[in-house]
Amino acid sequence: MLYQISGKQIDIGEALQTHVKDELSAAVSKYADRPTDANVVFSRNAHQYVCEATVHLSTGLTAQASAHATEIYAAFDSCCDKMEKQLRRHKRRLKDHHRDRSEPVELSGGSAYILAATDENDESDNLQPMIIAEMETQIPSISVGEAVMQMELKGAALLVFRNEKTGNINVVYAREDGNVGWIEP
Repeated sequence: MLYQISGKQIDIGEALQTHVKDELSAAVSKYADRPTDANVVFSRNAHQYVCEATVHLSTGLTAQASAHATEIYAAFDSCCDKMEKQLRRHKRRLKDHHRDRSEPVELSGGSAYILAATDENDESDNLQPMIIAEMETQIPSISVGEAVMQMELKGAALLVFRNEKTGNINVVYAREDGNVGWIEP
């Protein structure tokens, strides 16, 4: 696993880097087969240290955790515990959902676009947004429960999927009140 350990206006010593590598690899290897890389950033917010960690897995999942404490090692240890808890829940959910599934998840292709924001002061005649990036994306054919699980694990605001039961394209999204919304045409 590749590690990128850095500090925002903080000097990160060799002892802390060794501690991060040892503890994070131990926590991640329990629940993930092939982690690819980890990014750990330390910063300071008033009198507290903040640790933000991101681990990318070969399955496409990105696990993120952050914590703060008055000491830098305590901040990392708390962040590592949160990461381990998130990966443990992910593995348990996958195990529970795949128990009933006899065939692998079917994926269909789709296009995703990133559109540039327009300047509000710009009074141009062109009302079409400028496309910054166009890329391919995968739309899984899964149940609503699995879609909610994947959305929460990815930390995404919404997830587009094909409903296994109806075959229609559906959307689940995180609502402002903390609940999950489901759009089925």
